[in-house]
Amino acid sequence: MHQFPASDDINTFRADFVRFAAELGVLKFGAFTTKAGRLSPYFFNAGLFNTGAAVATLADFYAQALLTSGVQFDMLYGPAYKGIPLVTALALALAARGRDVPFAFNRKEAKDHGEGGSLVGAPLQGRVIIIDDVISAGTSVRESVHMIQLSKATPAAVLIALDRMERAGPDNALSPHSAVQEVANTYGMPVVSIASLHDIMALLENDTGFAEHKEAVAAYRAKYGV
Repeated sequence: MHQFPASDDINTFRADFVRFAAELGVLKFGAFTTKAGRLSPYFFNAGLFNTGAAVATLADFYAQALLTSGVQFDMLYGPAYKGIPLVTALALALAARGRDVPFAFNRKEAKDHGEGGSLVGAPLQGRVIIIDDVISAGTSVRESVHMIQLSKATPAAVLIALDRMERAGPDNALSPHSAVQEVANTYGMPVVSIASLHDIMALLENDTGFAEHKEAVAAYRAKYGV
């Protein structure tokens, strides 16, 4: 696996992340049916970050994105299930950078024995960053915000790997906003992404190895993009 260097330049690490995801097959080009039923020319499957080295590199990208965003935070929260390894890995990456912060995640079903409850880890308090891979319908964010607010803590931001920059809704009634924009508007907090469709397009523009997919992705973006 190529070792992507840490960079303080936001454009460099965003481009590096897209290449990293493509190299691992997390980002693929072709023809894929999305959860919304759309035929997409690309697909992003964060579940394929499935080795120790891959997750460690991913966590470093998350840490770079969070720290360069300027968002102030006190702790991290990862919604089950994908958010659990992500929040754990990010906490390790931040600690390696000298920022030791508490983290927590939830169970899908509340435990009725032992310590009980649905929360595992540190108590939710202060300004909390919600960690996930992508935002599609926003259900996970809504549940996370609810749990954080029940604990009298403050949802500070959502941190995701990829912003598809894609309008929500059916083809005959597309929303003017993307799922990410709707989350930001609904909860009044920023959504920070490591990379976005803009960075994928930059890869297709600048790398001849991916040029054959440029037209299809551009057409998809013209139809559904924000």
